[in-house]
Amino acid sequence: MKEKKGLLVLLVVFAVVLIGAVALYAVFSKQAAVDPLGGSSSENQSDASEERMEAPDFTVVDGEGNEISLSDFRGKPVVLNFWASWCGPCQSEMPDFDSYYNEYQEDIHFLMVNVTGGRETVDTAKEFIQEEGYTFPVYFDTKGEGSTAYGVYGIPMTFFIDEEGYVAAYAQTAISGETIQKGIDMIFEQE
Repeated sequence: MKEKKGLLVLLVVFAVVLIGAVALYAVFSKQAAVDPLGGSSSENQSDASEERMEAPDFTVVDGEGNEISLSDFRGKPVVLNFWASWCGPCQSEMPDFDSYYNEYQEDIHFLMVNVTGGRETVDTAKEFIQEEGYTFPVYFDTKGEGSTAYGVYGIPMTFFIDEEGYVAAYAQTAISGETIQKGIDMIFEQE
């Protein structure tokens, strides 16, 4: 009987901790969805521009194995997303990225960087993109250079970079279409 009560108490404590963790994640993920690196109020926008962070350069490869550097895209804003085909949150945001790519491809470079390595290969990533019918350009971080430069410790992770090569905003989790639009708006505010 004591063992059953102990197990029941343990299960209740676990459930409470789990519910609390989910609630905290929901609160903090909304706050971190787009962080303008200095505050989101208009009062703090000038402070953010004075402390602008230059986007670190890195090199990845395209589908044909050609090396591409982030600096190759300077002069036009960039939406930089790190993802993997096995990542559920990454999969959830991809339709929105594809839609925004189709809408803004003349004005913004979209760099959908696959975090290649471990269980992700160039072939599995290409297969996933083809199966889903996405049209945005895909690049492969086969050496981990981009992930290291941006401190990507979890995916998906997205950076909004202005035409001068400065990070205007970033998101450390899956984001909605509305949040992608906010990030895009912030890129153009920096101009």
